[in-house]
Amino acid sequence: MTTTTSATNNHHLSPAFPGRAPWGTANKLRAWQQAAMDRYIQTQPKDFLAVATPGAGKTTFALTLASWLLHHHVVQQVTVVAPTEHLKKQWSEAAARVGIKLDPEYSAGPLGREYHGVAITYAGVGVRPMLHRNRIEQRKTLVILDEIHHAGDSKSWGEACLEAFEPATRRLALTGTPFRSDTNPIPFVTYEEGNDGIRRSSADYTYGYGNALADGVVRPVIFLSYSGNMRWRTKAGDEIAARLGEPMTKDAVSQAWRTALDPRGDWMPNVLRAADQRLTEVRKGIPDAGALVIASDQEQARAYAKLIREITGRGATLVLSDDSGASQRIDDFAASDDRWMVAVRMVSEGVDVPRLAVGVYATTISTPLFFAQAVGRFVRSRKRGETASVFVPTVPMLLTFANEMEVERDHVLDKPKKDGEEDPFAESEKELAEAEKQQDEDTGEQEQFSFEALESEAVFDRVLYDGAEFGMQAHAGSAEEQDYLGIPGLLEPDQVQMLLQKRQARQIAHSRKKPDAEADLLELPAERRPVVTHKEMLELRKQLNTLVGAYVHQSGKPHGVLHTELRRVCGGPPSAEATAGQLRERIKKVQEWATRMR
Repeated sequence: MTTTTSATNNHHLSPAFPGRAPWGTANKLRAWQQAAMDRYIQTQPKDFLAVATPGAGKTTFALTLASWLLHHHVVQQVTVVAPTEHLKKQWSEAAARVGIKLDPEYSAGPLGREYHGVAITYAGVGVRPMLHRNRIEQRKTLVILDEIHHAGDSKSWGEACLEAFEPATRRLALTGTPFRSDTNPIPFVTYEEGNDGIRRSSADYTYGYGNALADGVVRPVIFLSYSGNMRWRTKAGDEIAARLGEPMTKDAVSQAWRTALDPRGDWMPNVLRAADQRLTEVRKGIPDAGALVIASDQEQARAYAKLIREITGRGATLVLSDDSGASQRIDDFAASDDRWMVAVRMVSEGVDVPRLAVGVYATTISTPLFFAQAVGRFVRSRKRGETASVFVPTVPMLLTFANEMEVERDHVLDKPKKDGEEDPFAESEKELAEAEKQQDEDTGEQEQFSFEALESEAVFDRVLYDGAEFGMQAHAGSAEEQDYLGIPGLLEPDQVQMLLQKRQARQIAHSRKKPDAEADLLELPAERRPVVTHKEMLELRKQLNTLVGAYVHQSGKPHGVLHTELRRVCGGPPSAEATAGQLRERIKKVQEWATRMR
């Protein structure tokens, strides 16, 4: 059986060593994996939670630790619990490469003598928790809980995990995204109360995306965001038109978003065409680079695959979650140099296709956990200088997630109770509630109301990279759009930033030479066009009016005069029609005036 080297003799390795480490095949550890091993061996805890960003190599760490525990007779067998059937088999294959034989088909009865343990799913534990408890009580067991946040997916799964694995000798919990969008407690996770009285998950070792990016372990991500005009009919028969990215109610955002993703409109074909052009550019530096569309449902997945064939002349690998051959198709795609795969949800987490470098986020699922896991499919670094490109609709929530890629989150067990007077959005929430009473409710999850998407168009909106935003709007297929799609796929992070700045400067210079009459799009750089929600717009207007009111007392000038002066100095329409960027410029200007008078 494979054993690890000593816990301390790999410290001379660079943080990103090895340059390429497929699951379970690294014969030496990356610096973070070794550090996590050292911490575990020093403390010898019953429970250990390791949080490592997708693509960092959680499986290699877990199997190395399992091998160490088996070799030192701390445990006699291993149980791996994974979220899906595909991942269960993937764990079994990875374990086999380091000499640990796991049975991925185990269902009941004694384990075959040739196996060191089993690989099962959370759903399987939920069905027969006592079966697994009895097996674990008979022999000292290490339980590896992969993506443990799934144990909080339902009360029954959490209870089943507690019942089945409470007698385990050791438990190793792994996750790339420990936070959840709900407050379901995650079994075997420690929660610590902060100064604000809110309990948050506490990890024993954390290796975040920011650290992994600095170490060259994961790729940096370039997000390409697309806006455009949408038109749809509600079930009440009303036709509504709106521009994706403009401030609107939560309900209207959901409907505009769904209209954009409708394969019968123009938005998806244009975005898929742009993504394919980006893939061609990336493949100049990464010849086997692949692309993935993450779809909302099977019907749309099939339609997207058809669109890709029409656009590229080549078929796409279609992966549907209830298809018995889905796992094999993922494996075949991973081993090939085919360009495109289209999948529904199941490829969003844990599936290892390191050559995926371009993605299209074509689903209305809007939780930070799902977004982080989806983007995690594209960040697995194989050699220095690789970048990932992910295409997203201009939706405030998604752009916030994209800009906060490096923010480390914990699972919050308690939601803060907001006092109406202290909540700046309380008034806005009331207005929103009233506005949405007559509209369909959409949570962004699987339940979808009846409506008809009528038409959509795609407009290149901006590039988001390393927390900054670049670019002016450009029509699909234009030279300006091609400028951003043509960024080389092999670049150092600082080179990406420099190129984006140059592209934007060139776009601005070109725009200034055109007559105003030719400007059919908003020709402002992205940093002056912040994408905000309806309630954020209300708050900006409220903040501006409050500051102007305070300055009235300082200056002695009437409200109307001050607002007119702000429009003259900063430009733009009246406050009620001003964009978020214009409102922020005016807020900054009033603050500047007030400071001068002190």
